[in-house]
Order: sequence, then C-alpha cells, then structure tokens
Amino acid sequence: MTDARRIVIIGGGAGGGTSAQFARKTDRAASITIFEKGKYPQYSKCGLPYAIAGIIPTFENLIEFSEEWFKKEHIDIHLETIVEQIDIHHKQVIAKKGVERVERTFDRLILATGASPWIPPIQQIQKNGRLLQGIFILRTIDDGKHISAHVKKGNHAVIIGAGLIGLEMADALSSKGLHVTVVEALPTILANTLDEDMSEPVVQELQQKITILTNHLALRVEEHHGAITALTVKENASGVEKTIHTDLLIIATGTKPETALAQSIGCAIGRTGGIMVNEKTETSVQGVYAVGDCTEYKDFITNEPLSVGLGSIVVRQGITAGSNAAGGSSEVPSGVLLTRTSEFFGMEIAAVGPVKQAIKNLSVVAGKYKGFSKPEYFPGKQPITIKVGVDDQTKRIVSAQAVGSNAAQRINTLACAILGKMTLDEFRKLETAYAPPIAPTLDAVTLACDVVALKLSRKRREP
Repeated sequence: MTDARRIVIIGGGAGGGTSAQFARKTDRAASITIFEKGKYPQYSKCGLPYAIAGIIPTFENLIEFSEEWFKKEHIDIHLETIVEQIDIHHKQVIAKKGVERVERTFDRLILATGASPWIPPIQQIQKNGRLLQGIFILRTIDDGKHISAHVKKGNHAVIIGAGLIGLEMADALSSKGLHVTVVEALPTILANTLDEDMSEPVVQELQQKITILTNHLALRVEEHHGAITALTVKENASGVEKTIHTDLLIIATGTKPETALAQSIGCAIGRTGGIMVNEKTETSVQGVYAVGDCTEYKDFITNEPLSVGLGSIVVRQGITAGSNAAGGSSEVPSGVLLTRTSEFFGMEIAAVGPVKQAIKNLSVVAGKYKGFSKPEYFPGKQPITIKVGVDDQTKRIVSAQAVGSNAAQRINTLACAILGKMTLDEFRKLETAYAPPIAPTLDAVTLACDVVALKLSRKRREP
C-alpha cells in the first residue's frame, strides 16, 4: 500500500481553487492543501465592479466556493497564510499564519500566486509609504469595500486606465451618481481589446456620459490632510497640463506577475515577466505547475508570449494543473485565443485573437460589416459591427472584434473558427439560424467575412 499523493497549492483564487477541485476529482484519496494570503476563499474578481455598482447585492455574493465547501471536499485550506519559503530539495512549503508556522510536504506543487497591481510613477501619490486617502486599486474584495465606503453621490472620480476594468469601473461609479473622468496614456481606449477603428465609435458614445482624456499622462496629485484633492495630467502631443479636481482616484493600469517564490526555486521566467508553462501547465522545475496571472503562455495566432490575465484562461489552466498534479493527463490548447468581452454603459464589446498592432509576423486583411441583430424591417433591432481579420497567405481567420448586440456570442462563434483553423471560404458557408424576431437571414459574422473576401479578390487582381 502506498501513501496518498500530496499536493500543495499556493494561492486560493480562481486558478488555485480550480486546481484543488480538479485534483480532488482526479484523485479522491490525495492530500490537498491550499495556502491563501487573503482572508477570502475562491471568489470572482471580475464581479467586483458590479458589487461596487450595487448590481450584485453584497461582496460576499462573489464568493464561489466557501471555506466550508473546501473542507467538505477534504481540501485543507489556510486563509490569511503567507508562504515564506519553498524548500524544493526537501519538497516542503513553509508558511506563516500570524505567529503560527505551518509546514507541508508535497509530491506536486501548484503555483497560483497571481499578480500585483502596477502603479504608475505619479508624483506624491503616496504618503508614508501608503496611497493617499481616496486613491485605490481594485484587486480584492477588501479593495472593493474600501472604494464603496468612499463613494458619495455628486463626488468627482478619476480613473487612470481605459482598459476593460477601467471602463467597467467608470460605469459602476457613474451609476452611483459620480462625475467620472477616465485618463488614458495611449491614443485610444481598449487598446488590448479593439483596433482603433472599432474603439472610436465606443469613445464617441461614452463621451456623452463621462469625460475621456486619451493621450494624456497622469503626472502628480495634490492632497489636503492626507486625502487627494486633484490630479494633474499632461497631453502627450502638446505638453499642455491641466488639473482635474477629484475626491476619488482609481488606478487601473494593469498588473505584474507575482513570481518571487517561483524564481526562488528556479522556475524559468519569460519575456513578459511571467512563469513559463507548457500545455500541461508544467514549469521548468519538475513536479511544479503554475496557473493564472503569474504565468506566461503563447498566443495561438502569433506564437508570441503573453501574460495570462483572463479568468476563462486561468480556470482552464487550473483544470489542467489540478488534473495532472493528481495523476491525470490533461492539456490546454497550444496557445490562447484571448476571447474576451465586457459591457459598460449599455454597450457590449467582444473580441478574439490579437489586435492589429500585436500582429507582427502575418499579413492580415481585415473587413468590417455594420448591420443589425434582426431584419431591418423588424421592431427592436439593435446595431452590431463585426470586424474579421484573415491571414493573407493561408486564408485562415485569425482575429475578430464586435461592438453591439450579442457581441460575445458572435465572437464565440468566430473563436470556434479560429481554434478549428477554418479558412475564410469555409466559414462563409456557415448556415446561421434565421427568424425575423430573432436573427436576420444572414448574420453579421458571415457578412463581415464576405467583405474580407471582396478585399482579397481585389488584392489578387492588383498588378
């Protein structure tokens, strides 16, 4: 009779929690331990803006698997416990919970250490080593609670960063009656999600509800008695500075992978700063897996390394790592599709595949179609814009973006095409469902491909 397999997981978020669940599904007898530095078990970080908005009644509603649930599954979870050392030679994890020292020996180790927020070099943003009162990041339930406690109707709020989180927070704060300004250093919003021609109509729509300052750099803050009162920004093109008076500042400028523990045991770190993993989520150290925001994986289209940051990818990595650590055999796809979506101010956006500026090694021809969710004659139709990118050489679909009605499901269809390496001509033959109250005769996803086909045809005829 052999001893039970010992699995230790560092990090109890979506990646670590999912790893534990699938390790248990794979091996009912394994000893599974989670060390989580936060005070909450697995919860949805993506739901935080909606809890701040009040759409989700309480922050506790975001908890997906309770401490009691893990214990019921015989998963030993230690909250508010910080891992101080990994002894890779003796396969031992040493952690601390308050003054208590906790040690666990492992056969397999899963790193799910996540990421920390990247705070831009804004002058006077900190005092005595801490962010000024009224300045927040959004990574945890406690962050969300602190922001909610600071929100007062009629106040002014500034958000630095016009990515998905920044705009979701803009919507949340605007819905609470705040006057919102979004400051973005790049010339366009949603730069990692939409091409500029697709994001421009979004900007125009949003500017009717909030103030958006693209191509502006945040320079310094002003404070009174330790609380923020204003932010000074500079327009990149002209160098002109302006001061925005505000009671609340949210920093949504991205994250950096937490890899200190991984580096301490010799895990290879990639170009993006994340832990390098393969299809089995294995690191370069035998018996050690890594999942989630702390990892780097390759793009399905470009083969370039990417920081993992989407919850859907994190969960899939967790399924694979947990299964494999428990003796199973599982793999993620040979690259990430980056299928992403969001909704703010009533606008749905979605995309799959790399944006235009991220494609360096392919010649891509793109086509765009603007249509409606139902036949033009039918009441209740909603606008939809689809853009599809195709590799000029192989004619395979490599990217797609959508703004408007049911954008996410349309992009999901195109994600299937990309994963299946479908060519443009194959996808154009797709038979989509039709009924006047539900969908048009030909859907925007195939009509956008018809536009690309026309472009390719003209290109072939050019001398």
